[in-house]
Amino acid sequence: MDKPETKHADLFRTFLSKYRWENVPFLPYKEEGTAPFKSITRQVLFDVPELRCELRYFEVAPGGYSTLERHEHVHGVMILRGEADVLVGGEIKAVKAFDLVHIPPMTWHQFRTKGDEPMGFLCMVNVERDRPQLPSEEDLRRLRQDPKLAAFLSPN
Repeated sequence: MDKPETKHADLFRTFLSKYRWENVPFLPYKEEGTAPFKSITRQVLFDVPELRCELRYFEVAPGGYSTLERHEHVHGVMILRGEADVLVGGEIKAVKAFDLVHIPPMTWHQFRTKGDEPMGFLCMVNVERDRPQLPSEEDLRRLRQDPKLAAFLSPN
């Protein structure tokens, strides 16, 4: 059986400028009010069933951050530009362009920008994935028992 013909736009997407791509919708990170986050956008670069994964580009404005969350699926992240502090489990690491971050399953994680420039990253995840879990008050209490995590979670 022949495969359906792929359209030209599906094979190639030109990089435009300012970390935008041709024919790639510019989307909100999440629905407002579903979880705490600040100044972040999302673009789904590849969502092809045969790949069984999605490649997404997120951009966090200066002073912005992603949601503190965990889930059963794994993330593979590459920082493309800017700088951030990243929490993965009990570790906080400063990251910059071309650094790689592996986020294991059921691991608390969050990205917080540093400096006056946006921070952008590619994120690869399985196309079939669970919904994020937000921390309970008890989870936050446990995380904040570590002074470095408490400082990260409560920035000035």
